[in-house]
Amino acid sequence: MVLPPGQRAIDGFPRFGTHLHHPPPQVPADPVIEVGGAVSEPFVLTTGDLAELPRVELKADFHCVAGWSATGLRWEGIPFATFYRMRVEPLLAPTVSITHVVFEGLDGYQSIALIEDALAENVLIADRLDGEPLTSDHGAPVRLVSPSQYGFVNTKHLCRIDFHTSAPPDPDRFSPLAAHARARVWNEERHRYLPGRVVRPIYHRLIGPIRALSARGSRESTE
Repeated sequence: MVLPPGQRAIDGFPRFGTHLHHPPPQVPADPVIEVGGAVSEPFVLTTGDLAELPRVELKADFHCVAGWSATGLRWEGIPFATFYRMRVEPLLAPTVSITHVVFEGLDGYQSIALIEDALAENVLIADRLDGEPLTSDHGAPVRLVSPSQYGFVNTKHLCRIDFHTSAPPDPDRFSPLAAHARARVWNEERHRYLPGRVVRPIYHRLIGPIRALSARGSRESTE
């Protein structure tokens, strides 16, 4: 098995994410994804709407920026490019050129992706993992899956997608752990300002403590 530079394969697929020791958000009874930004008519995407779009199954690894990789995962869902071509492009004015996409989760987390990265053929709006519906720990009801980018782009509990014609404000730009804007795993784009090989040892030391905190907040461990 060949992994991206600086990554280590682990057993299983641990819960990582924001809020760490807090439980993941409750799944709404009728979940929707709000779509807005540069579209001429904002709209709401229901689970029924998603079911009408073509589905695919994708076998792909998940790479955390901290340095671990969960391998051989089987995701199912809607290709983001299919959703974009069928539901978003018809609502764009001829003069509008989308450059960035902001993904937001029910936990308040946001990730920003360039449109060319979001439209890669292996990017999904996923609702199933290894043959089962997503659990709360792994992003239920739906999540973004972008295997060629580090996990921090793969927003869980997806509830809103906004399309932009220029780079949106980035609240983490002054953070000491400022995430890379592209986050491509094979380029080891972990940090915005520092080379991947420089921050790699620091991030590796964080795996254990963060995994322990995340496990404390796992909904599966509290139900």
